[in-house]
Amino acid sequence: MESGVACLKTPARKPTAASYKAEIKRNAAVIKPPVKRKPAIAKKVKKRSYTGLKITGVIVLLIITSPLYYRYIASGFTAAWHWVNDIGEDTNYRHYKSFNIHVSEKYSIHGIDVSYAQGKIDWPQVKAMEENGLHVSFVFIKATEGEQFVDSFYQRNWREAAKNGFICGAYHFFRPEKSGKLQAELFLKTVRLEQSDLPPVVDIEKLDGMSPEHMRAELNIFFNTMHHKTQIKPIIYSGLSFYRDYLKGYYDEYPLWIAHYDKPEDNINAAGNWRFWQHSSKATVNGIHHAVDFDTFKGDTTEFKQLLIH
Repeated sequence: MESGVACLKTPARKPTAASYKAEIKRNAAVIKPPVKRKPAIAKKVKKRSYTGLKITGVIVLLIITSPLYYRYIASGFTAAWHWVNDIGEDTNYRHYKSFNIHVSEKYSIHGIDVSYAQGKIDWPQVKAMEENGLHVSFVFIKATEGEQFVDSFYQRNWREAAKNGFICGAYHFFRPEKSGKLQAELFLKTVRLEQSDLPPVVDIEKLDGMSPEHMRAELNIFFNTMHHKTQIKPIIYSGLSFYRDYLKGYYDEYPLWIAHYDKPEDNINAAGNWRFWQHSSKATVNGIHHAVDFDTFKGDTTEFKQLLIH
């Protein structure tokens, strides 16, 4: 229904420039523009100095690739294995399994004695063999026996053993029923004694049916002949029992090489002032295809050198 009062309309105002600017300011106050963030500046990461690490790495590499390192490790394992392997054994002796011998660690100079019985020997293999510090340093080589016998391997054994750096000595197997003079002459004709060799050895271990007095008489002739020709005092080799029964007290001024197998050292110490001890006849040595006698020198390197021919 329509009212009876007339409605008056107010005419619209046109916006002026001033009002337009004011409106813009009001809108700007309400709508704030987004704050512009400064771009993030990448932090400079300080490079670490790797020089020290590189040096350490090089040192470690040199150590683990060095043969000395592996030798040190191997020796440590070997010593530990020996300790375990020797449990229950005589604490005064060490078992050198590869050589098949038991010997005290207080001795540091070791050797063997050989003859035709060992056959053809590979001397470089003998030289190379070593177990926990033990190796062969010297060799006694059979040269002659009685009045006529010359060992068929003597020349080869002497030549090859000396070539491979062993200290060598020659021995004569003495026969009491034979002439002491002829036996000495055979030995001197076969063996050329030189400086830095071990003194000659006379192996006397049997009576051969002769009396002890007859044996000693011929042995004295042998020694006198040797001394007259060489001015060198030979070494006497003998078994413990034979030495005590027939030689002790007669030749105490001669260096003694005693044979006494797998027995306490006290027994031979009581027998005499020995310099060499043949303590095994069943040793195994690389390059030798048969069992071999193993020997030990009582003394240090200086004493060993003093015993050599000068």
